[in-house]
Amino acid sequence: MSLPCVGVPQDALGQLSCFRADFYDCLTGRADALFELTDSLLCTDGPVKTLVGLALAPEHRPGHGALYGALNQGRIEVARLRQVLASVPLSRAADGRLVLAVDVAPWLRPDAATSDARSFCHTYGRGENKHLMIPGWPCSWIVALETGRSSWTAPLDALRLRPGDDLAAVTADQVRDLVGRLITAGQWHEGDPLMWIVIDAGYDVMRLSYLLRDLPVELLGRLRSDRVMRRPAPPRVYDPKGGRPPKHGSEFIFKDARTWVTPDAETKTTTTRYGTAHAQGWDRLHPELQQRSAWRDHPGKLPIIEGTVIRLQVDHLPSGGDPKPLWLWWSRPTATPVDNDLAWQAFLRRFDIEHFCRMIKQTLGWSAPKLRDPEAADNWTWLIIAAYTQLRLARPLAVDLRRPWERPVPSNRLTPARVRRGFRHLHAKISTPAGVPKPSRPGPGRPPGSKNRRPAKRYDVGLLLVTGALHRRPTHHKIGTKPRRTG
Repeated sequence: MSLPCVGVPQDALGQLSCFRADFYDCLTGRADALFELTDSLLCTDGPVKTLVGLALAPEHRPGHGALYGALNQGRIEVARLRQVLASVPLSRAADGRLVLAVDVAPWLRPDAATSDARSFCHTYGRGENKHLMIPGWPCSWIVALETGRSSWTAPLDALRLRPGDDLAAVTADQVRDLVGRLITAGQWHEGDPLMWIVIDAGYDVMRLSYLLRDLPVELLGRLRSDRVMRRPAPPRVYDPKGGRPPKHGSEFIFKDARTWVTPDAETKTTTTRYGTAHAQGWDRLHPELQQRSAWRDHPGKLPIIEGTVIRLQVDHLPSGGDPKPLWLWWSRPTATPVDNDLAWQAFLRRFDIEHFCRMIKQTLGWSAPKLRDPEAADNWTWLIIAAYTQLRLARPLAVDLRRPWERPVPSNRLTPARVRRGFRHLHAKISTPAGVPKPSRPGPGRPPGSKNRRPAKRYDVGLLLVTGALHRRPTHHKIGTKPRRTG
């Protein structure tokens, strides 16, 4: 294992030091303990398996009791920290636009009967690759994506979903607040390319597009392969018999190629990982909304939300699986072939948020602590975000401390886990605003042998609303059945 070099760029070191100072100012209660807990999270060797194990790091000067006290009684000024994260330099796409990815990651707590605000979280890959609903704390994450083959993202916001929350409405408010902070921080100006919001099939992308129609954003989301869309209504022709003119045009059934007709845009791109990528685009397609579910209380007539539908078919997958077609819906009503290529390539970058979630769970131990109070879990979540942001700012300063069996990697291609290996050497070069802890003695606690006369209250597990319906196990439709027509 090689030693890091002494000389480091002062501009990157200054950005890292400024963020650490701003982060410390956001800690309004138990600030020193929370800050040093974040430093121990960055400097501990190996993955974080237990919360108390962080107290053994030399960077954590308080005792292990202060660690739990900081999470349970500590206070973080979240609004100020969100603005600090929005002011950090962000990576952009090739055309200079910001690409944001939104996803829900569960913090599973199936045995925590004394923890409040738990919901049933959808999981896959457990119990013979089955879809299971496990109690936990679902958290909505928003990250800024980078270009190229990289697992780095920039986490900008996290929000714990509560039982009974409407996923689309809560996500729309979360995105609206984030876009406002980005504009205030100067990340977007009038005349810049519109920001892209990339989401997966678990969201109602059409409804989100309608809720965010007044913002400088465009939404791009994946659709299920059994959807049915509608073309624009044909021109009104005088009919002597009278009658109401049609509101929708002919059907566009994803599973029926006879209804597709000629695409408005079609391209074939040669890629290194997927072979030939065949993209087809159809303009001005919209869902046929019904006065039910999420649109039940909509005042007036239901809107017609037009967008571009893109079908992507590749030759093969890197994993060797069956390359099924990928259906995307873009809130831009019409698009050129070049725009369609940029759209599906931006969606493929959405999977970087999966790498981010795996990093914070398996390496930083986001879901490792067995915390009881959801507010303490929120504090831990923001410490994880602050730690990951420091790793991202330390990328130009890090040196590859590789294992003997690992391949050498250039300094600009280091993964977050490799940057974390050398953060302890970098920690010695930067100042720490936290003060030295005062000596103290642990409290007496409950006398040995005495019973607990104040048992913790137990809570039921709630449900999460997804597109106006209860979040339940998805229904698998057989091939040949009638496709869904719900909007």
